[in-house]
Amino acid sequence: MRSTPHKSLAAAACAAAALAAVSLPAVPASAAAPAAPAACTPAQVVANGDFESGTSPWTQSSTSVITNRSGETAHGGTHFAWLNGVGSTHTDTLSQSVTIPSGCSTATLTYWLHIDTAETTTSTAYDKLTAKIGSTTLATYSNLDKNSGYVQKSVDVSGFAGQTVTLAFTGTEDSSLKTSFVLDDVALNTAGGTTPPPDSTRTPAAPAYTVNLTSNASGNGWTGHESATFTNASATALNEVYLRLWDNYHGTCSAMPITVGNVTGGTAGALSVDCTALKIDLPAPLSQGQSATIGFDLGITVPDGADRFGADGAFNNIGNALPVLAIRDAAGWHLDPYTNNGESFYSLAADFKVTLDHPTGLLVPATGTSVDTPGSSGRTITTATASKVRDFAWAAGPFSKISGTSPAGTAINIYSVSGISSSSAQSMLATAKSAVDTHAARFGAYPYGELDAVIDNNYWFGGMEYPGFVLDLVSTTALTHEIGHQWWYGIVGDDEYNSPWLDEAFADYSTDLALNQTGTNCWNSVSWASSSEKITNSMAYWDAHSSRYSTVVYGYGKCALHDLRRLIGDSAMAKLLKDYATSHWYGVSTTAEFKAAAQAATSTDLTSFWTQHRIDG
Repeated sequence: MRSTPHKSLAAAACAAAALAAVSLPAVPASAAAPAAPAACTPAQVVANGDFESGTSPWTQSSTSVITNRSGETAHGGTHFAWLNGVGSTHTDTLSQSVTIPSGCSTATLTYWLHIDTAETTTSTAYDKLTAKIGSTTLATYSNLDKNSGYVQKSVDVSGFAGQTVTLAFTGTEDSSLKTSFVLDDVALNTAGGTTPPPDSTRTPAAPAYTVNLTSNASGNGWTGHESATFTNASATALNEVYLRLWDNYHGTCSAMPITVGNVTGGTAGALSVDCTALKIDLPAPLSQGQSATIGFDLGITVPDGADRFGADGAFNNIGNALPVLAIRDAAGWHLDPYTNNGESFYSLAADFKVTLDHPTGLLVPATGTSVDTPGSSGRTITTATASKVRDFAWAAGPFSKISGTSPAGTAINIYSVSGISSSSAQSMLATAKSAVDTHAARFGAYPYGELDAVIDNNYWFGGMEYPGFVLDLVSTTALTHEIGHQWWYGIVGDDEYNSPWLDEAFADYSTDLALNQTGTNCWNSVSWASSSEKITNSMAYWDAHSSRYSTVVYGYGKCALHDLRRLIGDSAMAKLLKDYATSHWYGVSTTAEFKAAAQAATSTDLTSFWTQHRIDG
């Protein structure tokens, strides 16, 4: 599966396969005084997890999944679940509905897994087993994870407390060479005191990251240490935090591009969400206003491929590679899956100080303001500092670099891979100067110091935004769009997985304004694919309807904003967006907040407008 036509309608749309995964279930907030937390009744909620009592209540794809037949053995007793092992194209499933009691602070799924295979490859996952709870993927295994005996797996599922969900295992084989996935002694244990009622405060707040990394000779391997200091802003104590290891999507759980070890300030728990989320239990509950620091050793291996995390030959893009803290709010912990069709990234504004030790022959454009100092023989140390940014990204390679300053005073650096002509680089420099000043005049001054753009025409996704750092094709429209994201996602944050329109539609609308395009009659060509298709749908929906993502979120989204401008007037719309940006500067916006701000900007009742344009929230 490959990722989105990110980030411009001018870039060709790329279809993506469905991830079919959603966030952890929301816990509704109440306006009334919260009820006393439910008491936890410790329980083991999986029935017949040892498969010794027939098949009920399991649902299996065939009568041979739960078995005691020869060829495999049980972990305990005589029966086990044997998925696949056919040696031809085949799918096996095993599932049961479980109810996880509320009020428990821990809920842990465990199972014993044995994998044997006739596959001989050491690099390709031909046959796979996926473990899910509800629609959330907990783990994926493959023929690459073969072992000589059973291994116990453990996954934290405490986010599902109070829910009835389906626990499911699905095994798939390709057309040749069999792989057997053998399960036994499946259990889901709950325990631990009470779960306090949630509140709407986003936490952990005020993150500050300090990172020291050293690269190999080519810049595609980095090792070092990262620490994160944070404060609990919520009235509900923090017992744990989660690190998002987003780029593990680009590997497997047995060969992770992002590795974390030697954790201090907490105890590393289980990896979940395809190994993109790492739970860290804190040594003691962190009360409101208290701060803590965790640290860990970090390893980054950049895969091949011209991607936002990938190597295009000698040129390495390192986006979303630094672990960042997940957010807990009234909906609980946001542990959404990675999406290659857009973004899953939801983070609070943070401070970063990142020191990158690299060969002098590699240039290292990065988020923030960078200063180079001599390192050991033949090496340079680039120190990049950034304040109030939601992420940190960089690149490393033998780029060609040109620089300039926008009329309003923003330093612009254009880094080009081989094959980009000097005239194209100069054109992109002129575009960046114009775009950053035009957006700043409309929405507020650009706050990130310098702006780095890496230009590579091999980017299949069009472009990608990070604070103060973008990846792009040679395209005036696409680069203007990515720079628009400095305001819509960077400065004015949003939950990109659950509300992607809040940055994509706004960035595309901003691009139209910057390029003097009025969107006249664009709404006249709208044609909805179904009654469930809405501008405000989440990435869970768009990953299942990937061919419609750009059309609706980018195209219909910006058309709706053009229509709103025509309805309330140019001056009112301009004031609305500037005031809205100011009121959410370095914060997080929601659809409901934007709708309220828009309604406050006009005496016209906008109720029918939101309905017509399918803007819910």
